[in-house]
Amino acid sequence: MKTPVYLDNAATTQVSPVVLDAMLPYFTEIYGNPNAVYSFAGEGAKAVSGARAAVAELIGARPEEIYFTAGGSESDNWALKAAAEAYAGKGKHIITSAIEHHAVLHTCEWLEKNGCEVTYLGVDGEGRVSPDELEAAIRPDTILISVMAANNEIGTIEPLREIGAIAQKHGVLFHTDAVQAFGHIPLDVDDLKIDMLSASGHKLNGPKGVGMLYIRKGVKIRSFLHGGAQERRRRAGTLNVPGIVGFGTAARLAHETMEDRRRRECELRDHLIARVLNEIPYTRLNGPAQERLPNNANFCFRFIEGESLLIRLDQAGICGSSGSACTSGSLDPSHVLLAIGLPHEIAHGSLRLTLSEANTPEEIDYTVDELKKIVSGLREMSPLYEDFIREQK
Repeated sequence: MKTPVYLDNAATTQVSPVVLDAMLPYFTEIYGNPNAVYSFAGEGAKAVSGARAAVAELIGARPEEIYFTAGGSESDNWALKAAAEAYAGKGKHIITSAIEHHAVLHTCEWLEKNGCEVTYLGVDGEGRVSPDELEAAIRPDTILISVMAANNEIGTIEPLREIGAIAQKHGVLFHTDAVQAFGHIPLDVDDLKIDMLSASGHKLNGPKGVGMLYIRKGVKIRSFLHGGAQERRRRAGTLNVPGIVGFGTAARLAHETMEDRRRRECELRDHLIARVLNEIPYTRLNGPAQERLPNNANFCFRFIEGESLLIRLDQAGICGSSGSACTSGSLDPSHVLLAIGLPHEIAHGSLRLTLSEANTPEEIDYTVDELKKIVSGLREMSPLYEDFIREQK
């Protein structure tokens, strides 16, 4: 088996050769500042416009509603902080979920320190927000609901249509962090009543360091970065033309290939899940069996610790994760797994494997074969597992 077997596509993806080829001229040949007035800059400006249209098309938006950023975390910060400032006259109450990415959760913590009130909704055992509980949490001073499109750790797809309808009914802005979902599942901002949406290029075979915030026309939101008139005076800074071109190309490819990719990834994902659950005892799948991202599988293995599991997998040439890439250096159990009701001792034994259309059935089978040996070996060293087996006898 050729290694590495890369199964951490929720953390980042390989840049597509088509995307790279599209970007290269904008480093060395068409390098003018697209905001300059001379004709040499026009080619860069034209390319940015094309990328904006491609990104907009993927979510049913208008090009003028797309604002390029440095990535999903900036987009989340912009949506929450600027909305809180712009709508402060109406109220200071925000609703989000307990399983959001830390780009949202930490921003909410900052807002709480600066006068806002935040309601953190719990989720069910599969990581799903209850629309009824969300509606019950709305107050006269609620200005914003921020619920992710799909969870980055356990892959749960949230009920966006119901949430959007509730937000519209009560006149509350609806923002969704769609970093994991963008380009992987269908999203239509009009159908789902989404007012703001965050996405990032490197999650769909585009480059790192570029993302976007969709802002529905008519939404009153302030600038986040100051110092220039770029992005229609809402986001200062010289545009990252190569990155934007790459993002737009990746969005176009994702739009064209989505159905085939979803079908292939679901087949690989379901094969992986079935083998793990059938062949490795005392294992649970985190998140729903079907209403999850096509490429996501997340497990907890009792009586072992996730970091040891990742080290052994790495030695076998397999790249996985214990949760969000942004917290992979932490020894604390995942806040997502705790939110769905898992005790600390089980949450510590988590493994996230996220696929791409480039993975093969042979790689999946190799991974499961190695995983079986690794889990068995780690359990043999666990006194807790030894006590458990003794009690079963």
